[in-house]
Amino acid sequence: MYTLDVRSESRPYRVHVGRNILARTGAIIREGTFARPGARCALVTDHHVAALYAENVSASLRTAGYFPSVVTVPAGETSKSMAEVARVADAMVDARLDRLSFIVARGGGVVGDLVGFVASIYYRGIPFVQVPTTVISQVDSAIGGKTGVNTPAGKNLLGTFYPPAAVIADVDTLDTLPAREFNEGFAEVIKHAVIRDRGLFDDLFQFERQGACDAMPGIIRRNLEIKAEVVAADEFERTGLRALLNFGHTVGHAVEQAAGYGRFLHGEAIAIGMVAAGRLSMELAGFPAKEFCRLVELMRHFSLPTGMPRETAVEPIMASLARDKKFEAAAVRFVLTSRIGEARLSEPGEVTTAMIRLAIERLTRSPDSSSGSA
Repeated sequence: MYTLDVRSESRPYRVHVGRNILARTGAIIREGTFARPGARCALVTDHHVAALYAENVSASLRTAGYFPSVVTVPAGETSKSMAEVARVADAMVDARLDRLSFIVARGGGVVGDLVGFVASIYYRGIPFVQVPTTVISQVDSAIGGKTGVNTPAGKNLLGTFYPPAAVIADVDTLDTLPAREFNEGFAEVIKHAVIRDRGLFDDLFQFERQGACDAMPGIIRRNLEIKAEVVAADEFERTGLRALLNFGHTVGHAVEQAAGYGRFLHGEAIAIGMVAAGRLSMELAGFPAKEFCRLVELMRHFSLPTGMPRETAVEPIMASLARDKKFEAAAVRFVLTSRIGEARLSEPGEVTTAMIRLAIERLTRSPDSSSGSA
């Protein structure tokens, strides 16, 4: 098992990555200092993951001396809502969880974001443990401390900075993922490579899921190192460094929200956003056309969409983008890359809404726009 200590101003925490460590969930939590023996806890998971792992994790918690109550939420992005926040909190009250209790988030990024938000407001804050089960959550969303839920106006508009008490990532859980959900996680892997690691970017061209048993722990480890380094340097987005993790997310979030949650998986929308960011980087940051083509080629290697259906309406995307958190004083903060392995935040006024509109319009004219649903 590999461990990584993540620095945090509010609460440092440890990430555990390995194979066949799910059954050690309770023991790993006991090794920490945030959960007293005999504490009540909630195991929050979605309906799909519950059928696979809920009893396994519950048994581990009971063996470690805890008293878990299982709370399930619907699978999918629609669970990131204030309605589900209230429902999960009510279930925790019914299970008599108090301020000495803790929550375990067992699932992908949706469950992690939802549970982190609930944990941050329940009794004004109780510990929670991330137990991610998807590529996208193991390489990205399980660490960093951002929680959030969506509103009809936009994605993650309500949320908090609230780091987990621990992260336990069992790579074996990725074996059960359908191909589409497995591949979408690599959008975040590609993003990390673009902004920080040229070697990782080049290596990904050789990746194939068949026979990936030995490769995945190393890929997860490298991505966690990249994100942990960036987050530790700018946890609360004061300097702009952490904003580099938003490469592809400005347009990607707008596409995801405007299309209706579920039309594109999160990673698919981010892949589309990275194409737009790549084109703007060619225009504004000197990103070589050859490297842009390699970026598109790598996303296609993982069956990620690089365009949208030709009938896609641009106006709803632009309207969603205008409400994005990355707008400050009516100006967009956009991440650009000049070459693979490096990125920077745009200067005020450097990226205009007219430029973004054109980049989005070009997404509907890309060679594979007809397969934009992945």
